[in-house]
Amino acid sequence: MISFALIILVSFLFHGIVIRTKSIVSGRKGPGIFQPLKDISRLFRKGSVTSPATSMVFRVAPVIYFSSVVMAILILPLGHARGVISFAGDFVFFAYILALGKFFMIISALDTGSSFGGMGAAREALFSMLAEPAFFVLMGSLSLLTGYTSFHEIFNALHFGTSLSYALGVIATFVLVMICMIENSRMPVDDPKTHLELTMVHEVMILDNSGFDLGLILQATNLKFAMYGSLIANLFIGDFPLFITIPVFLLVQLLFAVFIGLLESFSARFRMNHNSQFILVLSSLSLLIFFGTLIILGMLN
Repeated sequence: MISFALIILVSFLFHGIVIRTKSIVSGRKGPGIFQPLKDISRLFRKGSVTSPATSMVFRVAPVIYFSSVVMAILILPLGHARGVISFAGDFVFFAYILALGKFFMIISALDTGSSFGGMGAAREALFSMLAEPAFFVLMGSLSLLTGYTSFHEIFNALHFGTSLSYALGVIATFVLVMICMIENSRMPVDDPKTHLELTMVHEVMILDNSGFDLGLILQATNLKFAMYGSLIANLFIGDFPLFITIPVFLLVQLLFAVFIGLLESFSARFRMNHNSQFILVLSSLSLLIFFGTLIILGMLN
């Protein structure tokens, strides 16, 4: 429950820190850290407008998407503290509960009958499909290394003691950061600020959402950022007591938000036909983690 509460707390500030970092780097005053939270709060007070061409799928998709992210967060541990939901193989459930929410957002975009919405949905489905092997190879490798299949047990049993293990930790962190950027449709795969429908991915999917529904989608994105930041923090927290793990958790989240702000400030978006190649490279990096795990276990001679 501690992990869940901290992720919710961090999600309120995460996007604001990203925007503030980008403003400072570009020499602008920019909005305050709480501005994204104020925007979402304003959307929650508004009603949703739906097209008569849409069905019930479009109306329930934002709620299911938001609920799937909350359910996934309930699985994540923090040091000694288990997640609210914890069982053997829970990282598989974690991936597919998120996939359920993504599926409903995809069919919601198709339900509008917009050709642009369908185009964005197809791209998002492709990117998620290509990113999935990287996550499973990464978590499968950590499971093989520790001998456990639960997030809580994997992270508690994970210890870095050799130069090879530290290298694997750095690669795992990079893979998780990039998976987060892909799943949240950020640089370098997508640009949330673009207004050209032909090059938009996630943003073109939610063009027809408004009011409370749009607020749910935006807050779910903030939660997903904090959720992946929690996964990264758990890689290095280990089994330390809470008075150490909580500050480390908050520090990692802060550094993660600042890193995203810097990455989006100094990088350009890939051309659309290069995105698939980039995402597949993440699977190759995950395979390096797998082979490194085999070397550490002495299973690769």
